[in-house]
Amino acid sequence: MTDYRAPLRDIRFVRDELHDFQGHYKNLPGCEDATPDTLNAVLEEAARFAEQVIAPLRRVGDQEGCTWTPEGVKTPTGFKEAYRQFVEGGWPLLAQAVEHGGQGLPESFGMCVSELMAEANWAWCMYPGLSQGAVRTLAAHGSDEQKRLYMQPLTTGQWTGTMCLTEPQCGTDLGLLRTKAEPEADGSYKISGTKMFISAGEHDLAENIVHIVLARLPDAPAGTKGISLFIVPKFLPDGQGKIAERNAVSCGSIEHKMGIHGNATCVMNFDGARGFLIGPPNKGLSCMFTFMNVARLGTAMQGLAHAEVAFQGGIRYARERLQMRALSGAKAPDLPADPIIFHPDVRRMLLTMKAFAEGGRAMLYFAAKQADIFLRSKDAKAREAADTMLSLLTPIAKGFLSEVGFESANHGVQIYGGHGYIAEHGMEQNVRDSRISCLYEGTTGIQSLDLLGRKVLMSRGDVLKPFGEMVKQYCKANGSNKRLKPFVEALTSHGKELADITMKVGMKALKDREEVGAAGVDYLMYCGYFCLAYFWADIARVASAKLESGTDEKAFYKAKYKTAEFYFERILPRTRYHVEAMLSGADNLMSLANEDFDLGY
Repeated sequence: MTDYRAPLRDIRFVRDELHDFQGHYKNLPGCEDATPDTLNAVLEEAARFAEQVIAPLRRVGDQEGCTWTPEGVKTPTGFKEAYRQFVEGGWPLLAQAVEHGGQGLPESFGMCVSELMAEANWAWCMYPGLSQGAVRTLAAHGSDEQKRLYMQPLTTGQWTGTMCLTEPQCGTDLGLLRTKAEPEADGSYKISGTKMFISAGEHDLAENIVHIVLARLPDAPAGTKGISLFIVPKFLPDGQGKIAERNAVSCGSIEHKMGIHGNATCVMNFDGARGFLIGPPNKGLSCMFTFMNVARLGTAMQGLAHAEVAFQGGIRYARERLQMRALSGAKAPDLPADPIIFHPDVRRMLLTMKAFAEGGRAMLYFAAKQADIFLRSKDAKAREAADTMLSLLTPIAKGFLSEVGFESANHGVQIYGGHGYIAEHGMEQNVRDSRISCLYEGTTGIQSLDLLGRKVLMSRGDVLKPFGEMVKQYCKANGSNKRLKPFVEALTSHGKELADITMKVGMKALKDREEVGAAGVDYLMYCGYFCLAYFWADIARVASAKLESGTDEKAFYKAKYKTAEFYFERILPRTRYHVEAMLSGADNLMSLANEDFDLGY
C-alpha cells in the first residue's frame, strides 16, 4: 500500500506565496485569529492525523466495505474510532461559526485541512464532509428553531448530515421526483418516498443522521418549480435538542460499488417520516443549491486528491523500479537496469499528474479565497465580484478537476505496470475510488450545461469577464519579462480564442439549442485547461522571482517553473482538439435517427 505524505510544502507555497492568504485574512472580519503560527500548528497536526489515523484505513475500507443489517449499517474496522478521534480533536469546528460552537477560522483554511483528509482516505472523509453542506443549508435557510436544534450537534460532528435528492426513476432530472410531503396539524410533514445513491445515508459513526430531503407538497406544481426542502432526522430531537424517538426513515440496502467501498451508499426509505420544511414552499431546489455548490467544490477537491495520491505513488515507484536502460545511455551503471524515472514516457505521466495536482490546488485555493470574501466581506461590491467568480469556477472546477483527477489515477496504474493492476500498491483502488467524481453532484455533461448554457450564454458572456480581466492584468504586468513571455503569449491567444469560440457557439445556439449540449463538455474542458494555464503562469511568476533573487530551495522553484513549461507545451495544446470538436456542430451527433442505432442485437 502506498504511504501517504501530506504535501505541506506545496500547500504553504500556494497559500502563502501564490495567493497571500495572510494578507487576504487581514482584510476580512472575524479572521483575527488566523495568524501564521496558529494556522501552521493546526495544519501540521492535521497532517499527522491524516497520515497516521486516516490513511492506514484506506485499504481496510476498500477490502471490508460496509455491512448492511436491519438494525443499521456497520462501517469498516477502525472507521468509528477514527471518527471519534476526529470529533474529540475538534476538527469539524475549524471553519464553523463561533455562535454555533465553531472556531471561526476562514473557510479557505478549512479547505487546506479538508484536502489532507481527502487525500488520506476519501471514503472516510465523506462522512464528516457531507455535514458541511447540511450546516451551510441550515445557516442560510433554516428557521431560528431549526438552527437551535440542529446547528450545534451538526457543527461539532456529534450528528452528521446527508442530502437526499436522487430517486430510482430520476437522476439529475429532479423535476421527476415523487417523494411526497403531507402537512400535519402540528406544522410538521409526513415524508414518504425512496431515495437512492445517498452517500453516508446510514452508518454507526454518529448518534444521529440529519437528512436534507427534497419532496413535493400535495398542491405543488409539476417539475422543478414544485419541489420543497425538508429536515428529516434519523432520531427526532426533543425540545432540548436531545435524541428522542426513532423516525420512520431506514436504509433499505447499500449499493455494491466500483469504489469508495468504505462509504455507505444507501437506498433510503421514508415511510411517513416526520419532516420539517426548510425555507419557503416550492423553493426547495434553490435552497438545496447551497448544499450542492458546497458538494461540487468538494468533488473538485476529490479530483485534486486522486491526482496527488497517484503522483505520490508514481514518483516513489519510478525512482525504485529498475527496467531497461535509458535511451541516451546508462544512468545507473552500477545497477542491472535504470530506474524507470529516466524513461521519457514515465516522465510524461509523472509531469501530467504533478501539473494537475499542483495546478488544481492553486485553482481550488483561489476559489476558496472567493468563498471567504463572499461569506465574510463587508464590501457589497467585493462580495458580488466573488460570487460572480465562484459562479464561473464552480462548474469548471468540479467538471474539469474530476476528469483530470481520474486521468491522473489511471497514469498512476500505468507507471506501476502490472504491479499497478493488483491491489497491494493502492493504485487500482485510486482509479476505482476516483471514477465516481465524474458522476455525482452532476456529471461532467451537467456541469457543462450549467457553465455554457446557464452561466455564460444566459449572461451574454458577462460571467467570463472578471476572469478574463484577471488574465489580461497578468499579461500586462508580465509582458516584458523574458522568462514569462511564452506564458503571456499563450494566455493572450487563448483568451482571445475563448471569446471567439463563445460567440460562435452562442450564434449557433440561437438557431439550434442542441448546439449547447453538443459543444458543452468540450467547452468546459477548454475553459479548464485555460484556467489552469493562468494558475501555472502565476506559479511560474513566483518561482521565477524566487530563482532570480536567490533561494535555498532552488530545486523546488526550478521544478515549479519547469512544470509550468511542461503544462504550456504538452498539456495546453489539448485545447486544439476541443476547439475542432465543439465547432463541428451538433449535426454529427443528432442526425442519426434513433432506430438507426438498432443493429439487430
